[in-house]
Amino acid sequence: MLPIYMAEKIFYMIVAPIGVPINLLAIVILSRGKCGLSSCTTCYLVAMATADLLVIITQAILNKISYYYFPVCFLDITPVCGINAVLVPVATDCSVWFTVTFSFDRFVAICCPKLKTKYCTKKTATLVLTITGIFLVSKNIPNYFTNEPGVIIDNVPWGCKQKPTTFTDPRWVGYNWFHKVLMPFLPFILIILLNVLTVRHILVASQVRKGLRGQNKGENHTDPEMESRKKSMVLLFAISGSFILLWLVFVVIFLYYTIKGLVYLTYFEFTIQQVGFLLVDINCCTNTFIYLVTQSKFREQVRKAVAYPVSLIIKLMNKQNN
Repeated sequence: MLPIYMAEKIFYMIVAPIGVPINLLAIVILSRGKCGLSSCTTCYLVAMATADLLVIITQAILNKISYYYFPVCFLDITPVCGINAVLVPVATDCSVWFTVTFSFDRFVAICCPKLKTKYCTKKTATLVLTITGIFLVSKNIPNYFTNEPGVIIDNVPWGCKQKPTTFTDPRWVGYNWFHKVLMPFLPFILIILLNVLTVRHILVASQVRKGLRGQNKGENHTDPEMESRKKSMVLLFAISGSFILLWLVFVVIFLYYTIKGLVYLTYFEFTIQQVGFLLVDINCCTNTFIYLVTQSKFREQVRKAVAYPVSLIIKLMNKQNN
């Protein structure tokens, strides 16, 4: 087995046991609404954690771990394999595009005060996430019809291999290009653009407010609005920055072999591509740690969640002793 495959085999056995519980923990704690975040922000973060959890389940567990540790199982039956070929990109697309919608929401909240009161609401967030999710599911349904059985044993189709027509039929070629533009090129560019515009607005607004409050003359004033913006900025830039860094390798290699029109990759190119995939999957485990570092109330809720079963066990032991 190639070294990269050995690394993948070990990697996913580490990522899955970590990614599932930490995303479940984030979903439960954020859903309770006791982290000091607005209902709008909470809605986006819960959606992102749910999408990340689905990526871990579909990609890491149903796709990779089953391939390495259960090479022949019901998941290899062609219809099931075809469904998985839809679920994996749906989960990945939702994880990425929910990050885009969150970045846009924070851009509006920080840079567009007049629009903020109407757009940055739980109702709008729910509507945006629902429409985005429905669109992404619809976009990936055709993936089910791109595969055909690899072999038929006792009238049971096994395996999924891509139909030759998907490479030559203009409709499939157009669909593939549509898919490539929406993932990962467009969301990557949008997140960078939104963050650049947000930083630019913050720098300009900060200078203006300092001038108005006399800070440029050496006076020391606290600015509640700027403190509130600072907390929002830290969360936004931590999540967006992590996303950009972990997706960068995949996007670069994707653009490289797309522009050059490569069909067959050298071993080095293939290795870099696989490293990009691994980093993308790590991105589905980072947000909870970001919340722990940047959100004091989230840390407090985690401590309570961890302490509760311990205290419960102690109470039960004391009852038994009595």
